[in-house]
Amino acid sequence: MAVSSASADRKPRLKAIRGGKGTPASASVASALRTLEIERDGMRALVDAIAGPLAEPFSAAVDTLKNARGRIIVTGIGKSGHVGQKLAATFASTGSPAFFVHPSEASHGDLGMITRDDVILALSWSGETVELKNILTFSRRFAVPLIAITSRRESALGRTGDVVLELPRIKEACPHGLAPTTSTTIQLALGDALAIALLEVKGFTAHDFKEFHPGGSLGAQLKFVTDVMHKVDSLPLADESTLMSDAIVIMTQRSFGCLGVLDPKGCLVGIITDGDLRRHMGRNLMATRVGDIMTKKPKTIKPGVMASAALEMLNSSRITALFVVDKGKPIGIIHVHDLLRTGVV
Repeated sequence: MAVSSASADRKPRLKAIRGGKGTPASASVASALRTLEIERDGMRALVDAIAGPLAEPFSAAVDTLKNARGRIIVTGIGKSGHVGQKLAATFASTGSPAFFVHPSEASHGDLGMITRDDVILALSWSGETVELKNILTFSRRFAVPLIAITSRRESALGRTGDVVLELPRIKEACPHGLAPTTSTTIQLALGDALAIALLEVKGFTAHDFKEFHPGGSLGAQLKFVTDVMHKVDSLPLADESTLMSDAIVIMTQRSFGCLGVLDPKGCLVGIITDGDLRRHMGRNLMATRVGDIMTKKPKTIKPGVMASAALEMLNSSRITALFVVDKGKPIGIIHVHDLLRTGVV
């Protein structure tokens, strides 16, 4: 497939950028804009290819990856190798076991890391990378499925692949046409598209994603309400007939700044906050029943919701705590301070 560059009929549209006093943009900024324009044209060409001639082989590649009983073996050398290492990490983190095998190391024993149950994903812009020869030969000898990502179907890699994803032949952003720039950008984008399509086909969920990302800020963002909430034993709860004199003691002991109100069936029907106490402050407050001053139908959250969504709800509602409710009954409480301590932002 020979796909003409999207930039062939479209010159980079660079607008003059001026500083506060009308100073022209520097040459380096103009260069950056030109580079991004060219790479954007490359991405447009890739989009057009996937919407057209690449649609069928792309679907076949996703099916091949999905049906693999083993791992995804990603390989490539040079800049394609760097892209391949990133793609292997992306596949692995989204539920598809994968690792990168360096072609040169494969020729010196690492071919033993590849099994018949695996799928090989090989990247080479020219498709003529000499270092890939032994991996390609191995894949044919042991019938290991091979997905080729190259710009030339007629190349050695293209002719060997069971599925060939032929990239559009685009213009490099490098003014000499030598340094891989646009080509590696669309290689990476195509690999990401494969990984996300595979994720969706396999039904990989946010719960699954959390299992592979337990640490760091991403791990914090992937926590769920059940990971952060305080459990039943520490909840500030009282039934509707409880006197406020007793309710205030419970609120003080639990230190959440609120009290959940239960009906006879144990379902949450109301809430009393510190603000409610101030609004109803008077001589008869202590003798008043909880049910008489509670706010009905309080905001609650379900246990399966992500903690980041709970923080957003707290912020938008301008409240500091939420009861976690399952089938109408409170099973936990989550406070904004708990979310901040865990790094949810």
